[in-house]
Amino acid sequence: MKQYSSFDILGPIMIGPSSSHTAGAARIGNIARKIYGGKITSVRFYLHGSFAETYRGHGTDRALLAGILCMDPSDDRLRDSLNIAKEMGIDFEFIPTVIKDAHPNTVMVEMDGENGRISVTGSSIGGGSIVITRIDDFNLEFTGDYPTLITSHVDRPGVIAKVTEIIKGCDINIAFMKVFRHQKGKEAAMIIEMDYTLPDKAIDEIKKIKEISSVMMIEPV
Repeated sequence: MKQYSSFDILGPIMIGPSSSHTAGAARIGNIARKIYGGKITSVRFYLHGSFAETYRGHGTDRALLAGILCMDPSDDRLRDSLNIAKEMGIDFEFIPTVIKDAHPNTVMVEMDGENGRISVTGSSIGGGSIVITRIDDFNLEFTGDYPTLITSHVDRPGVIAKVTEIIKGCDINIAFMKVFRHQKGKEAAMIIEMDYTLPDKAIDEIKKIKEISSVMMIEPV
């Protein structure tokens, strides 16, 4: 039997009107911003399904942009995020589209700035909960509910063991772990959701692993 938290029963603390269209959207934007890392100069939101149909009336546009501005779903400034982004010189656009086989509340966030172009796709699945399903061309899956380590690496034996040994050395428990790859022996990704955030020293150790090409630590939103 599923154990329900007060979050499941009462819903998220948020600026309304809809947990799926505002709280979830703000969380997707916030995680996309964290994945990008650097300064963003422009962002395009490709909206699918009910996001595309009702994004103005339900405030999905303001919520997504608020997330890009590092606001959480309960931030009073969310209502004015469009004006705040303009004042900060961030160009933005909302584009209704169709994303094949996607959840009805799905958006692809395409960001440009000092780190080049990065896209993040996520879905708002109800009650403020989300799932991130794609970063650039890589299909993956994580919720943003836990401190999450994301690595890109060469798909070779022993790489996963090296990373998990470093995590073990920090006495941090792994809650969920998934590994994705395009092709055997080629590029792969690890998604490791943990009880606590890895210290910087441990992240630096992971970066030194020969097969690892990139590492990011995403804090929960």
